[in-house]
Amino acid sequence: MRVVVSGGSGFLGSHLCEALLRRRDRVCCLDNFSSGRVLNLAPMMSKPGFECIPGDVTDPLRVHGDVDAVVHLASPASPLDYARRPLQTLATGSRGTENLLELAVRHRARFVLASTSEVYGDPEIHPQDEDYWGHVNPVGPRSVYDEAKRFAEALTMAYRRSRGADTGIVRIFNTYGPRMRADDGRVVSTFVTQALDGEALTVFGDGGQTRSLCYVDDMVRGLLAMVDADLPGPVNLGNPCERTVRELAELVLMITGSDSGLCFLPLPVDDPVRRRPVITRAFETLGWQPQVPLEEGLRRTVAWFAARSDTSVPPPDSYAVGWPS
Repeated sequence: MRVVVSGGSGFLGSHLCEALLRRRDRVCCLDNFSSGRVLNLAPMMSKPGFECIPGDVTDPLRVHGDVDAVVHLASPASPLDYARRPLQTLATGSRGTENLLELAVRHRARFVLASTSEVYGDPEIHPQDEDYWGHVNPVGPRSVYDEAKRFAEALTMAYRRSRGADTGIVRIFNTYGPRMRADDGRVVSTFVTQALDGEALTVFGDGGQTRSLCYVDDMVRGLLAMVDADLPGPVNLGNPCERTVRELAELVLMITGSDSGLCFLPLPVDDPVRRRPVITRAFETLGWQPQVPLEEGLRRTVAWFAARSDTSVPPPDSYAVGWPS
């Protein structure tokens, strides 16, 4: 297949591009590099079947040649990124999604939207399955990301119902691994870089809030399965192994061998208290479930960060809206 991947230079997007190339698909990466990195694409630049088209998905798209699938990953995804670029985040979820859906319709291609567990907001039902409609503050500081993804889901389903588009929606829970940006404000990258730098690990609230962390290789397998399927979704993709943020901090300290302490900060507005996906649908329809245990995934992630020099993170007061999914 020839697969168009928006946001292909980002953390998750670059891993997906590599996986597609490994199975001999051709890949067209669309990216404006606002949060992605050209460096992430370096291993692919010389490989046959790979091309990169710089540009913003909110602008008219020009992709020549055949297209068999479109995977829409483009969006600021960390709190620091979407707090800095709220209008871009909303535009990517709305105009960007529509532009990519139009591209898929023109080529009669499969369209997969990478949505997020943030559509569940601060959930009142635990754990979260795909039938839960969510508990979202539409005017809070996180709303630009939450509502952009909720609108993107609605638009995707409207294209499926009214235009006969072959669409699928995945809801991605916290993903981590190599190629995360040290300064993206996500919990794993922040804890790892702080531990390696000998800085105190910044924990919001009392650290009792939970997250369910999925290693990037597992997430990519789920995305590939959705590309190859004809399911509309939504389908949760995540690891149901739930840990408190404090447990995660202590595990990072153990793996890095750091003697850093913990620094407790006020819990941000609308920060979800509990997150854990129900993945029954993914297992039954896609044959997918995560395989990499948290400790093993963190060891791989720590090793990647330890081999790099740009591991510094912003000061704690820049974390305005909490840990993302």
